[in-house]
Amino acid sequence: MRILFTSKAGAGHVGPLIPFAHALRSAGAHVLFAAPRESGALITGAGLPYHPLPDPPAEERDPIFASLGGLTWEQTGIRVVRDVFAGVDTRSALPGTLRVMADYRPDAVLRDPTEYAGLLAAERLGVPHGRVAIMAHEMETWSLPVVAPALDAHRERLGLQPDPRNHRIARSPWLTTFPEALEHPADVAPRHGLRFREADLAPPFDPGVDPRPLVYATYGSVSPARPDFPDVFRATVDALEHVPARVLFTIGSADRGALGPVPENVRVETWVPQAAVMPHAAAVLCHGGSGTTRMALAAGVPVVVVPGFADQPRNAARVDATGAGIGLPEWPAGLAGIGDAVRRVLEDPAYGRAAAQVAEDVAALPPVSAAAAALRRWIAPARAA
Repeated sequence: MRILFTSKAGAGHVGPLIPFAHALRSAGAHVLFAAPRESGALITGAGLPYHPLPDPPAEERDPIFASLGGLTWEQTGIRVVRDVFAGVDTRSALPGTLRVMADYRPDAVLRDPTEYAGLLAAERLGVPHGRVAIMAHEMETWSLPVVAPALDAHRERLGLQPDPRNHRIARSPWLTTFPEALEHPADVAPRHGLRFREADLAPPFDPGVDPRPLVYATYGSVSPARPDFPDVFRATVDALEHVPARVLFTIGSADRGALGPVPENVRVETWVPQAAVMPHAAAVLCHGGSGTTRMALAAGVPVVVVPGFADQPRNAARVDATGAGIGLPEWPAGLAGIGDAVRRVLEDPAYGRAAAQVAEDVAALPPVSAAAAALRRWIAPARAA
């Protein structure tokens, strides 16, 4: 069994696919990642084979992102998924994806749901395709009507039949490690969806001997590159200075020297393996990125979410609805509530109990290693058809 994984760049896109690639490889499958060059270090660092695709041209992407100022979250999301993900990024990746598929001859393609070159190449070459979720299914439900015209324009150039209602995507397998509690109850996830739990492969982490509860704070890998991040950082550490806890704050690519001093109870690091921190954390403060939110609740750790963009406001609302944490307003407004919210989740055991229930539900799921057998059962009839 040969599986091609396709993804956009970025830890939030590549990361959720990696456990499935390892599981398939351990089961004897041959796997290969095709992704922009920007993702190469992340994929090869995970010990997986990688075929580089061109990075999307900045001269096409940058004007789109520069035009987003003053738009609502909904308007921003539409423009990004339609013009960047299904537009610039797909045009950039599609020729190389077609070539690698013709050479590699995969039995199936598993893709990041926001990566469409793998979908189109699979349709063009008659290869079964599926999705590995990088976020709640509600986001794909929202985005598919937005990108459908752009995808059909690509299909027309490839000589493919249109799919204006996305039936071919909807029928494809959907694999996820996202807890069901974080799915919106009004969203109908695919009946053929497969939900798994990740293996516990966390590297060692020394939490120190400080008796105060540990709060893990992170705003992901994208937010620290934003020009407003120094203000977000300052508001966060100032709010946490007076919380009776010690704080581990990871800042990714942000320039530490430009962020200013931090209080005694805050330790700043560029990056730490989140899975290693979660067993020691009493609470997580984050932006509502799918990876961090999912990992925290799967570990039974209550969450405070200050959302910024993309699926983050939806994740904040779901955290609030589960009772496993507090969803604050989008920043900058939500930053003012950080201190009180972190104190509440530390002091009120109801948040911890709700997070523990999510963790219990996740623990009852089959391990991601079971995905290999499920995919074999899917591929054989799909190839025959």
